[in-house]
Amino acid sequence: MPSSHELLPGADDSPVILHVPHSAREIPADVRAGILLDDTALERELDHITDAHTAELAEAAAERAGVTPWRFVNRLSRLVVDPERFPDEREEMLTVGMGAVYTRTTHRTELRAADTDPAPLVERYFLPYAEAMARAVAGRLAATGRAVIVDVHSYPTARLPYELHGDGPRPPVCLGTDAFHTPPGLLAAAEKAFAECGGTGVDSPFGGTYVPLEFHGSEPRVSALMVEIRRDTYMTEPGGPAGPGLTRLASALARLLDALPG
Repeated sequence: MPSSHELLPGADDSPVILHVPHSAREIPADVRAGILLDDTALERELDHITDAHTAELAEAAAERAGVTPWRFVNRLSRLVVDPERFPDEREEMLTVGMGAVYTRTTHRTELRAADTDPAPLVERYFLPYAEAMARAVAGRLAATGRAVIVDVHSYPTARLPYELHGDGPRPPVCLGTDAFHTPPGLLAAAEKAFAECGGTGVDSPFGGTYVPLEFHGSEPRVSALMVEIRRDTYMTEPGGPAGPGLTRLASALARLLDALPG
């Protein structure tokens, strides 16, 4: 079975991993069989839930960067598993049926049966993904002495019903931070790099950032930042084509990569 994720090598001396977890729409046939939506409704749900064109954004930024970053890209839809959720009761999104294995849609309608056992999908897709991402981070630590995860996402202009914290500001670029893993210099570099893209905000409407669990809260050499781009700045919503804003944002992301503190 082909891997559900791909590590695209960068420069040997780059500590950076551009992490792209939600850009794909692919759902294996046997997983599709457990989803209750008809084909039309599923395509509409994919329009809403997919961070469209973020893999292309990361690729374009990598091509523009002075030192090529590594890229870790999910090749399957987050409707298979969401690799950025906790796989257990720690995950707050369980309250809206969107833990590691979703049972509800962005509009809180039924996606899978409520009694769906998530364990088989977690075992088959979530755990191998987490292990591979942890190996990628360990590789950057071994090669450069540090690792910098830049989590590349997008989010809708208008709040969707599944959002737990969607009543705050929705800036053109939302920067998600972690108290342990996001040093002030990294946040400041991102704010400067994206200043020409309409402005930035911090941790609203989405906060936090992704760090593999084996490093989370314990390895200070791993730093991380989430970049959430409001979709109207670069594409037609929902699920439409990219526009010229994608190039502007790729250049901004490349500026961030070039300015990362040492």
